[in-house]
Amino acid sequence: KFEENLARLEGIVAQMESGKLSLDDMITAFEEGRRLADECQQSLDSIRLRIEKVTKTGEVEKMDI
Repeated sequence: KFEENLARLEGIVAQMESGKLSLDDMITAFEEGRRLADECQQSLDSIRLRIEKVTKTGEVEKMDI
């Protein structure tokens, strides 16, 4: 899921940078990009916490992201 969200976010950024979107489409793309960026950040935060937990306990727990 992280990889899919990141790929979609990169696509949105490319569209926005192209200058070919209307203002309405730019706003819609920005909103979707913001949502995807938040989801990617949440995934990274979960991964960071898992790594911290592994290094503290020495055990690997199943992670749901």
